[in-house]
Amino acid sequence: MFIYTYASHEDEAALCELELRTLFEQPVRGSVIMSRSEVSVDRSPFIKRRISVMHEAAGLEELTEQLRNVELRDQTFKVLYTQGDETFTYEEQRQLERAAGAVIRGKADMRNAERLFGLTKVDGRWCFGDCEKNGALWLKHQRKPQNYSTALPARAARAIVNLAAGQAIGRLRIIDPCCGIGTVLIEAMSMGIDIEGFDLNPLAVRGARINLAHFGFPDRVKLGDMRQVKGTYDAAIVDMPYNLCSVLPQEEQLAMLESVRRMAARAVIVTTEPIQRQLELAGWRINECAQLRKASFTRYISVVE
Repeated sequence: MFIYTYASHEDEAALCELELRTLFEQPVRGSVIMSRSEVSVDRSPFIKRRISVMHEAAGLEELTEQLRNVELRDQTFKVLYTQGDETFTYEEQRQLERAAGAVIRGKADMRNAERLFGLTKVDGRWCFGDCEKNGALWLKHQRKPQNYSTALPARAARAIVNLAAGQAIGRLRIIDPCCGIGTVLIEAMSMGIDIEGFDLNPLAVRGARINLAHFGFPDRVKLGDMRQVKGTYDAAIVDMPYNLCSVLPQEEQLAMLESVRRMAARAVIVTTEPIQRQLELAGWRINECAQLRKASFTRYISVVE
């Protein structure tokens, strides 16, 4: 059993819930997920920590008795309390860490521990096990050499990639036919996902190649109109083009959506306005949807098949 903790800003709450529900294939609530699925702690930009449960008990005293059997001869360790579904003050958390750490046979190191353990209380039970923290890779990807003011934020792009890929991360071919400066490509490649990008704008393609090279990723970008792309893919991610003054005419939107329908059986479509009617006309069925807000600006995210 694994315990995942997560958090999001209220503007991203709908995207966070949809992404985690997709990754774990179960409803999510509160700030804790209990699952038998071993999802990398770095997959989601919203996951904070993962505890691989080794010991659990109804009471703290019962748990510490179990921890007396934990012995570390060659590694230093640290116990980190992780907030579950019951709230404890900062001082109470430190006391809990000390209580668990005191019975483990080994050398504690609060600064540079070689092994990190997590302690938490979920559904009335105390749980203990190896703990991993999210490395926030997407934060590094925000510092790209080339940027667009209208590009997807890196965190949102990572979550959207997960909507397209789900749990089948190593078995998919994904296309981003309007890849822009490569934000989606970077997030997908950093997760080991096979993805290709196309764009009609030569400057965007050049920028995407510069950004991919900056992070050590291969050039998987081609100059071309998505309506001319050949081949089929397991999924597509499409951030529909727009600028600050206008959006695409409906005829162009429909032609693009029909093109995506020919190249993939599943897609995540990102728009700046609701386009349910256009999606239906293009032959798509909406499975899930969410809104991503930033100030007065809203993106509409549709998962379609």
